[in-house]
Amino acid sequence: MENEIIKYLTKHTSLSDELIDIVIASTIIKNYKKGTVLLREGEISKESYFVLKGCVRSYFINDGEERTIEFYTEEQPVLPIGYGKGIPSGQYLECIEDSVLTLNTTEHEKEMFLKYPQFESICRIMTEVMMANFQESFVNYKITNPEERYLFLQKERPYLFQRVPQYQLASYLGIKPESLSRLRKRLNRK
Repeated sequence: MENEIIKYLTKHTSLSDELIDIVIASTIIKNYKKGTVLLREGEISKESYFVLKGCVRSYFINDGEERTIEFYTEEQPVLPIGYGKGIPSGQYLECIEDSVLTLNTTEHEKEMFLKYPQFESICRIMTEVMMANFQESFVNYKITNPEERYLFLQKERPYLFQRVPQYQLASYLGIKPESLSRLRKRLNRK
């Protein structure tokens, strides 16, 4: 599984053999069962993750209703809102499949930055990629209607339709499950 993180990193930057060895030696990998809640509302976010295998859902509870913010799958970093800031989280993170994740803490990051300055540039690159993806997702959500979001998701992340419960997909799209059913029927008739 360590090779998965190296494969991801080398897509975005070149790594020396020494740095590859450092990343592999310092990577903490944990297995989580489906249904494991990694973070709850009100808890202090002390860990960030990288998905090697599985799916993690980020959501809020608003007026008693779950609102899905994002699904994280293979080769995606999971950086909780408030990570490293010492403030209570407003979000939940839950494994919706059995998952294999790398685990990181701010203390571990600081230690790695001091020991290996080149590690900081790797983290910066990962953050830039993550922020670009987040920005694209945010803009897409703001300027499109639910049907356009559904079609975009179908084109860009079709695997989610087999891996994620429909009510969570509906929440992610900003609609009710019944509306998702009607939308799918309408699109199938076209």
